[in-house]
This record gives sequence, structure tokens and C-alpha cells, in this order.
Amino acid sequence: MNCPHTAAAPADRGAGTVVIDPMVQDLDGETARLRDAGVLARIDLLGVPAWTVTRHAEARRLLLDARLVKDIDAWDLWRSGAVTHAWPLIGMIDAGRSMFTVDGAEHRRLRTKTSQALTPRRLEAIRPEIEKFTQELLDALDAAQGDDGVVDLKAVFAQPLPMRVVGMLMGVDESRHAMLTRQYKAFFSMLTPQDERLALLAELDVFYTDLVREKTARPTDDLTSALILAEEGGEPLTEEEVVGNLKAMVAAGHETTIGLVLNAVRALLAHPDQLRKVLAGEVGWDAVIEETLRWDTPTTHLLMRFATEDITVGDEVIRKGEGLVVSYRAIGRDIEQHGADADAFDITRPTRNRHMTFGHGPHICPGAALSRVEAGIALPALFTRFPGLCLAVPDEEITRLPVMTQNDMTAFPVLLG
Repeated sequence: MNCPHTAAAPADRGAGTVVIDPMVQDLDGETARLRDAGVLARIDLLGVPAWTVTRHAEARRLLLDARLVKDIDAWDLWRSGAVTHAWPLIGMIDAGRSMFTVDGAEHRRLRTKTSQALTPRRLEAIRPEIEKFTQELLDALDAAQGDDGVVDLKAVFAQPLPMRVVGMLMGVDESRHAMLTRQYKAFFSMLTPQDERLALLAELDVFYTDLVREKTARPTDDLTSALILAEEGGEPLTEEEVVGNLKAMVAAGHETTIGLVLNAVRALLAHPDQLRKVLAGEVGWDAVIEETLRWDTPTTHLLMRFATEDITVGDEVIRKGEGLVVSYRAIGRDIEQHGADADAFDITRPTRNRHMTFGHGPHICPGAALSRVEAGIALPALFTRFPGLCLAVPDEEITRLPVMTQNDMTAFPVLLG
């Protein structure tokens, strides 16, 4: 096997390996193939072999297993040099020191201040700002209609809303939001050459380092300043740690919500009977949000944990030094958890809340509640303002971005009605 992204080609994992498509041309088919491959499936990520877990119960156990760690130095392919920085997905694993790349006491130390900044009380305090942003973007959506009435719901509404919110939380000036959106889009895209992706990461490091130094000199009431001033356990976070946390949190904090909002709108437009129930008040918007998170997860594959010793899962063994991906989309459609109709979108499903789309265990997403609040404001406001909203193209013409980890659309053209 020849792999242009690695220093040496890893061994072939056999005929049962599911190749994860970097162009995301058939996500439903890929999800089905992963489930059919078993509880623990062998996958190929741009020429690099790994395992993925596809079932809810087993994923729940593995996400609590201390033998699986985030430390890339526990990965045999990294230590041996078989995987290098030439691999396009390395930036999602070797992303600098942050709460996303360490475990145990160090993880708790790096995570604490972030969690404190996103408490339910804090989220309620910023709700008026989120509502204000939402109304401003709905006005922009109305004004952005072309002569044919078509407007891109993603570009004008779903994408700028979470960036404004996370920018406000981090203390990032709004004039820099468009730049960050472009940078992250290019970073995640599989069409970006790897040398350009590495340069983007370096540019983001410079941007966040400058931000941290500015907030160090002149702290304000934002999460960046809070992380700088944090002295959890008597030891303040280093500049590198604050930068690492910010870089990852801005990425996760806006990408997840873009997917959640757009996937919910798409699902409702494809199921008008369920949309009618929501608009009539028969079913709450919280049910729409949870069923969307289960059925069409914003994150498809989360990279990566590494085994520090052999771990048996059913008839398979994750060997010491091997990598494990968590395939949340396959897990969300687990028939053992959600019934034989797990592939169907149903906002009245009794198990809709029993998903793990934001993770489980110590590394559960710290921004999960924020994403729910944003979607809980954006979706009802959108359909209240534009109750006749509909797709401007057939659903099958909606394409997904070439991103192996995020479930995101290229564009979402609509008619406001």
C-alpha cells in the first residue's frame, strides 16, 4: 500500500477495513458499512489504519477506560515515524498542549476554568446577547435574498451566529471573525494541501498568542482572560496551554453548532409532518435538537485515543499502541440503543436524549450546553420569522464539505417563503 501522507506505509488491515471517504460522498452508506463491520471496526484514514467503535454501549465503556489516552506519544505509528506531520489529519491529534490532548489531573487542571465559564448561570446571562445576534442575522438573511429569492442559510445565518457567540466569550474582536472562519474551514478541508494546512496552524498560533499577550496586559471579562488568570491547583496555565485551549475551543465551539442548526433545518424540511407538530407546539424544540444530535451528528468521527495496553472488545483486541476513533454518527444510529428504526428521524422517539454526540466521561464536550442554547434560540426564531422556509434545490443536491471529522454542508440554499 502506497500512502503519500506517511513516512512509511502501515501494514494493510485486511479486506474488512472500511475506508473513510475524505470527500464524504456517501455518508449514509459509510455509516451503514461501519455498523455492519461490527462493534469494533477496522478503518483506513488516508492510508493510516485505526479502530473505530460503532455501538453506544461499548463506546460508553471505552470513553471511560483509563487505558485509552490522548497522548500521541502512546501511538506506535507516531513513535515509529510511520505517521508524520505530512499526514493531513495530524493537526487534529498533535494540536499542542490543551485540555483536548492530555488526561487525568492535567486534563482537570486545564479544563476547570473553561467549565466554570460555561455554567448554566453564565449561559443564561449571555442569552440576551445570543438572541440579539440571532435577530440581527435574521435581518441580514432577509436582506441577502437574490433576485430569485435564494439565500444561503449557512453563509448568512448558521455560520456567523456561533462564531459571534464564541468570539464574544473569548474576547475576539468581531473584525477577526471572518478571518477565523476562513482559516478553520481551510484547516478542516481535505482539499487543502498539507503544507498550507501546517502554515494555517502556525498563523493561528500567532493570532492566539497575540490575543493572550494582549489580554495578559489588559484583562477583560472574557474566557481568555479567565484562563490566563486561572491558578487551579496553585499553578497558572502557561501561555502555550491557554493558546491550545483557545485554538481548539473556537474550532469546536462554532463548527458543532453550524452542523446542529443546519442538520435540524434539513431534517425538519424533509419531514414536514414533524415540522408541523413543532410549529403547533405539540413537540418542543428541545426534542428537535436532541433527535438531530442523535440522527445526524455534527461530528462524524472523533480522532483519536491510544491504547496503553491490550483492550478486548467483543471478539476483537485493540493492541497496545493502536489508535481508536469514536464514530459518533454510527453510534447515534445504533439499533440496540434506539430500536430497529434508528435510521429514521423521529422527534417523538423516546430514546432521543440517550445519545453521546457530545462525548462521555472526562472529555465530554465542555461547550455542549452552549451549543444547545444557541440552537434552542436560533431554530424557533428562524421558523417564527420565516414559517414558509423551504429548500431552493432538491435535497439530494445538497453536498457535504470534504471534511472527515465534521458533518458540514458546502452551502444550504433556501427560499424564505
